[in-house]
Amino acid sequence: MNKKIIIILGAPGAGKGTQAELLSEKLGFYHLETSKVIRKKLTDVKKDDFEIVGEKRYSLLEEKNKKDSGILMSPPLITFWIKERTRSLIKEEQGIIMNGSPRTLYEGEELIPFFKNICGTNNVQVISIDLSEKESLFRNSHRKTCELAYHTMIYNKETEKLTKCPFDGSKLVIRKDDHPKIIKVRLKQYKDRTSPLIEFFKEEELKISKINGSPAPAVVFESILKVLK
Repeated sequence: MNKKIIIILGAPGAGKGTQAELLSEKLGFYHLETSKVIRKKLTDVKKDDFEIVGEKRYSLLEEKNKKDSGILMSPPLITFWIKERTRSLIKEEQGIIMNGSPRTLYEGEELIPFFKNICGTNNVQVISIDLSEKESLFRNSHRKTCELAYHTMIYNKETEKLTKCPFDGSKLVIRKDDHPKIIKVRLKQYKDRTSPLIEFFKEEELKISKINGSPAPAVVFESILKVLK
């Protein structure tokens, strides 16, 4: 298998997770979801828990508080965790679908040369899913996630009255960071800190494909498959 990395970029609610899962199943690539890496690292975190990156010590409780308030966590810490996970996957000859990283210029400047070194420039591709701020606010404030395995239920007529996850039966809830006040913070973080990555990707000569994220997931998926051929 070719060592290839596909980066899924998009505002909150753009459908990055859904499309990454679909691509993972279609291509047989590993879906590396940054939020899951973070969740595992921050589960049951205590006041004195920390991680040292370089010469700096990061309080995991402070990082969790940032995340819960809609602010992006410290880029050096996220970069350290993602490099660690990516390195092990590439050793296993796994193609990777990246969902959630990089999210800042710092992460991009650290991760893209790292990705290019292990895969080659032609094997690192970016899919940018475009979604308006209005639609992002609506999708995030209406979607629900199950408590057991974090399955996300996209809001529509069939799902609006669901209270239990159809996959595992656990309770469906609205995530803390999906409340409108927090979403607005996340959207500003995306605009100020993540969207500048597009210009950086161009400078790095990566192939970037912009996809309209407004249609149904199946339509968006077909659009992505076309640009990946």
